[in-house]
Amino acid sequence: MSHTTDKQLLNRLRRANGHLAKIVGMIEANRDGMEIAQQMQAVISALENAKVVLIRDHIEHHLEEIVGDLGPDAREKLGRLSDLAKFL
Repeated sequence: MSHTTDKQLLNRLRRANGHLAKIVGMIEANRDGMEIAQQMQAVISALENAKVVLIRDHIEHHLEEIVGDLGPDAREKLGRLSDLAKFL
C-alpha cells in the first residue's frame, strides 16, 4: 500500500490540518488561551495518531516484502507488536 493513498492516514492528517486552521483563527480572534491550548492538544493527538498509522503500515509493508504474505495469525501478532508504535 502506498502511504500517499492511505485513506485512514489522510483523514487523520486532514483532521489535524482542520484543528490547526481553527487555532490560527482563534489566535486572530484573540480567543481565550485555554481554548487555544485545548485545540493545540487536538492537533498533537491527531498527528500522533497519524504517526502510529504510518509506522504500522510501514512495518507491515516491509515485513511482507521480506517474508511474503502474512496469514491471519501472523497479522494478529504483528498488530500487537505494532501497538508499540504509539509509544514512539
